[in-house]
Amino acid sequence: MKRTPPQLLHSETLARTRLFHIEQLELRFANGVEVTYERLRGSDKGAVLVVPMLDRDTVLLIREYAAGVGRYELALPKGRLEADEDILTGANREIMEEIGYGARSLEHLTSLTVAPGYLSHQTHIVLAEDLYPHKIEGDEPEEIEVVPWQLSRLDELLAQRECTEARSIAALFMVRERC
Repeated sequence: MKRTPPQLLHSETLARTRLFHIEQLELRFANGVEVTYERLRGSDKGAVLVVPMLDRDTVLLIREYAAGVGRYELALPKGRLEADEDILTGANREIMEEIGYGARSLEHLTSLTVAPGYLSHQTHIVLAEDLYPHKIEGDEPEEIEVVPWQLSRLDELLAQRECTEARSIAALFMVRERC
């Protein structure tokens, strides 16, 4: 059944910080019901999450502090796309900053949302292969630990208390299925 999206009656910014833009939406659905929603608006370009493969079975993870959960998290390199970057350029920059490698082969696999009911953010998943050492300065407050992990041991990774980032988990499964 094809549905008609609701009509936007009014939108208003409730708050804006360096990272967040909270917006209120007044909507009217096709059946006449009017509803108020709030959403966190993401950046227009979104972010990249990179699956850097050192070889056919070895992915390079990072361990960095995650303020949202108040602990160190083991996940894939990721970051916001800059205004002048396309997805693959941003992905290569992020791995150079975070793991000290560039990639000769980059492939955009898919784009994911997280909590699309109230968050407009998109994350572009990129597979990076044929890695070569290349470190550039990033904006991280401390050095990021790089943790090589075998995709063949993905079940062991998921048993780790510090590996809970859903986008990383989804991307790892996607790449494991390809290999």
